[in-house]
Amino acid sequence: MKFENPWKQNPWFESVAVAQQRARKRLPKPVYGALVAGSERGQTIADNQAAFAEIGVLPHVAGHQADRSMTRTVLGHEVSLPVLISPTGVQAVHPDGEVAVARAANARGTLMGLSNFASKSVEEVVEACPRTFFQMYWTGDRDVMVQRMERAHKAGAIGLIATLDWSFSMGRDWGSPEIPEKVDLKTMVRMAPKVATKPRWLYQFGRTGQIPDLTAPNLAPPDGGPAPTFFGAYYEWMTTPPPSWEDVAWMRATWGEISGTPFVLKGVSRVDDARRAVDAGVAAISVSNHGGNNLDGTPAAIRLLNPIARAVGDEIEVLMDGGVRRGSDVAKALALGARAVLIGRAYLWGLAANGQAGVENVLDVLRGGLDSALLGLGLSSIDELTPETLLVPEGFHRS
Repeated sequence: MKFENPWKQNPWFESVAVAQQRARKRLPKPVYGALVAGSERGQTIADNQAAFAEIGVLPHVAGHQADRSMTRTVLGHEVSLPVLISPTGVQAVHPDGEVAVARAANARGTLMGLSNFASKSVEEVVEACPRTFFQMYWTGDRDVMVQRMERAHKAGAIGLIATLDWSFSMGRDWGSPEIPEKVDLKTMVRMAPKVATKPRWLYQFGRTGQIPDLTAPNLAPPDGGPAPTFFGAYYEWMTTPPPSWEDVAWMRATWGEISGTPFVLKGVSRVDDARRAVDAGVAAISVSNHGGNNLDGTPAAIRLLNPIARAVGDEIEVLMDGGVRRGSDVAKALALGARAVLIGRAYLWGLAANGQAGVENVLDVLRGGLDSALLGLGLSSIDELTPETLLVPEGFHRS
């Protein structure tokens, strides 16, 4: 008879908050600090979550619907849940990184977003999840960008997400985590005291024979040269002159010629920029402040969503990302005009806590919470969510 340890931790977690707690316990302090991130005083990252708590709901006491639908078509693809994987940089919190996330997205019937700063190649990730959108920053010259688009298309990416705005703010009031240029012997010796306190995380990498990869393989030159380190890629981005709206139109048109699949502009926070995005021919925008990692003081994405959705939602698809931690947050965003939401930190904490199964766990938590919201509100489908199903305080929206 096999003995089961009664104190063994159940790998399943009941909320994103618990996933975050487990990630904090599991990861070395600098690694966890990189996931929390946020810029300057952290005003925007805090508002991203606090704003959701300002919105209320009024559940019905009877007349609930026995069957409830959460499926939706997003950018031409049916998803089982209107929660998409937002592209985030180097996911070396787990040996499988972005591949584990892609498998989870595929298993749960949603779309994967892959950063060009990812630690895994677009070819590996598309194999794990054929419905992958590739994300690019405005880095390098146009010829380099075309090469990267062509590689993503050849790999099978079904769309392009462009992140073009960044202020490169450096200081965090709580201090920035130490992230090495690369993980070599010298680095491992220097950081050993911090890593040694997390033996389970170290063992996870050790048994695969891998060390955390801090390079960006999707930015490798086409001649077969080595991929740049994360900081090398970041330097290229910082030193590339910022794009104009003509550049946005060029990028959209070029991707259209190469692939013919949807082009998404991520990072929109203004109505006038949303209208310019429509003029540039994009298929969708994501109302986003990049998780509070860009210009601090930008309002919560959920505060910006409804004015933008009312302005352009009849012409293009409007997505939203920033601060989504539970299924009721998803319901609120859909009610205020989002076609779907994207999540970032939530799935990274799941990945750190339990790999692919942890990411699936996060998606299941959000699915359950969204279903509960529909049940309580007496709705049979996410299509019935409107601003009138919520209690939104006066002055909540920022336009």
